[in-house]
Amino acid sequence: MIDIDKTAVVSNRAELEDDVYIGPYAVIGEKVRISKGVRIGRSVIVENRVRIGENTTIGHFSSIGVRPQDLKYKGEDTELIIGKNNQIREYVNIAIGSVDGNGKTIIGDNNLIMSYSHIAHDCVIHNNVIMANLATLGGHVEIFDYAVIGGMVGIHQFVKIGEYVMVGGGSMVSQDVPPFILAEGNRAKPYGLNTVGLKRRGFSAEQISILKRAYRYVYGEGLGLKEAVSRIESELLPQMSELRVFVEFIRSSKRGIIR
Repeated sequence: MIDIDKTAVVSNRAELEDDVYIGPYAVIGEKVRISKGVRIGRSVIVENRVRIGENTTIGHFSSIGVRPQDLKYKGEDTELIIGKNNQIREYVNIAIGSVDGNGKTIIGDNNLIMSYSHIAHDCVIHNNVIMANLATLGGHVEIFDYAVIGGMVGIHQFVKIGEYVMVGGGSMVSQDVPPFILAEGNRAKPYGLNTVGLKRRGFSAEQISILKRAYRYVYGEGLGLKEAVSRIESELLPQMSELRVFVEFIRSSKRGIIR
């Protein structure tokens, strides 16, 4: 059963599956597709081409699918895709994609996006990510699985944040942050491994020890980046296959990694 508050405005062209709730004074546009179990709070606006996955909740006064804050955007029919089981809290702002990107902003599954966060056009948020209050992403930012973005963090456009990263509150991030590490400051610098986060995700003491050695090669022994990566591949990768994402992230970085 679909439950739409009598004060909500829902286009008759919008597609709503079963067990959807639309709260008071919400506005749902004609290109919106909402999957079963979605809960949309009071005074939420969902506009333009947006797909919302199952069991996602959107908190009061959020603006979902807004036009990109990009002067080059001229009304193209781009989109926002939101996956399953996300918690999007109050006053969150998420833009659709732009033609200069791939035409899509993408939010994966099981993410917690806290109040007043901003996700700009063409961002990609993978799965199990936490963005604390007032986290702000410029356009084309990519955040990988299990990363945690602290409150009031600002991330420069085109920056990538790797798996299991923790970015401390109030940080300004202008370069890529490799997987597994803790970053903090303005501009953000590396401060060792995200040990607490890794333990919570089930990494063993042996795995964490190997990751610490990899971190030292990149950040603690004065090696050039190419030499550090080569040593990780030859000495540590055979012991821990998860290091592959660390190596590939560094090699593929276009903005350079924080150091």
